[in-house]
Amino acid sequence: MAKSTTSFVCQECGYDTVQYMGKCPECGLWNTFKEFKTQNSKLKIGESNTSVRHASDIIPKTLDKISYQAKDRQLTGFSELDVVLGGGIVAGSVILLAGDPGVGKSTLLLQAALNISDKGKTVLYVSAEESLEQIKLRSLRIAKTKPTKNFLVLSISDTDSVVSIIAQTKPDLVIIDSIQTMESENVAGLAGSMGQVRYSAAQFIKTAKTLKIPIIMIGHVTKDGMVAGPMVLSHMVDAVLFLEGDKFSATRVLRSLKNRFGPVDEVGVFLMEEKGIEEIKSPEQIFLTKQQEESLPGSVLIVTLEGSRAFLVEIQALVNFTKMPMPRRVASGIDSRRLELLLAVLQKHAQIPTSGLDVFVNVAGGLKIQDPASDLGICLAIYSSFKNIPMSKTVGIAEVGLLGELRAAPMLEKRIKEARKLGFKDIITSANFKTLNQAFMSVK
Repeated sequence: MAKSTTSFVCQECGYDTVQYMGKCPECGLWNTFKEFKTQNSKLKIGESNTSVRHASDIIPKTLDKISYQAKDRQLTGFSELDVVLGGGIVAGSVILLAGDPGVGKSTLLLQAALNISDKGKTVLYVSAEESLEQIKLRSLRIAKTKPTKNFLVLSISDTDSVVSIIAQTKPDLVIIDSIQTMESENVAGLAGSMGQVRYSAAQFIKTAKTLKIPIIMIGHVTKDGMVAGPMVLSHMVDAVLFLEGDKFSATRVLRSLKNRFGPVDEVGVFLMEEKGIEEIKSPEQIFLTKQQEESLPGSVLIVTLEGSRAFLVEIQALVNFTKMPMPRRVASGIDSRRLELLLAVLQKHAQIPTSGLDVFVNVAGGLKIQDPASDLGICLAIYSSFKNIPMSKTVGIAEVGLLGELRAAPMLEKRIKEARKLGFKDIITSANFKTLNQAFMSVK
């Protein structure tokens, strides 16, 4: 019989050791090791069991002898989701969808499952968090058509039972909601522990690869925004998707952090409505406010890149003299440290007394921007509010350096083309102006 041994695995980075350690030598975090029991075989190095020894594919093949067939992909009914996945769901793939609580992970997948079942495909939706009645009520709220007989629902948390049901029904798609709530009697620990999550994920991955059935698992996140459970979970699956969004905003952005069957630089934009999630094919309709007849100061447009897509976003700034010893810096949608840096550059090279000003900067639509090419737009919005100069139809595309120089933004031609397509002609870039002061002089 196989002998059981005990190992200790770090929940953050997956570092494995035979003894307990207070501090992980790999990631440097404290008290992250959990006990994990494994089964060791008595086979010696170089030996293999009978089933493996007589396998037909035991001899390595050269790359030119390996045949390849294009994999058919299932369309989810959301073109934004299909683009992030690389064209659809690949048969036998395992996808992990993570996000903050209440952001819409279950709603998105439930709508996608209903869309797939309407096309005659069999979908198995396994939920260990909600009852069958709760799923029924949510489906009635978000479904545009009446659910078909191809949509199967199961409310259970036992991993081994789910694997057995998948083998019996052989659906075209399986959704697990969520992986942290699945558990098995074969592994010690409560649901959500490292051992349970690791075992459940391994069983679902083995089932998906063996039966060629795609499985999508919903994952919780920690307070730091990381996927809950062992870090090795992200390495085991084929794709890791992250659904971002503020609970006070209806905008949802789907990003791909890992994808073995497609690019990782694509994003999908959605809008959370009362009757479910709707995809937004033209993000400008939520990130741009309607231009008023009389332009107001403090508003400037930028062209940001989300993956390979370029779209316009409005930057709003409010500058006011303060009587407080420490002026306030409020940044919504941009990095507050980046705002502090730009304010220092404005005071040093543009002679704007930012040390005595309260500065508030907001990205319209609830989008979070990390694109360095938005620096010029932020500076122009602050300058517009300080000088009371309307610039709401001006587009700024450039990175601002510490010396006040304007640096070229990546994919500049694509950004300019997108701005001109929407009718904006006043575009300020590093190709037209070399410094921040020159850009300010052009708008006086």
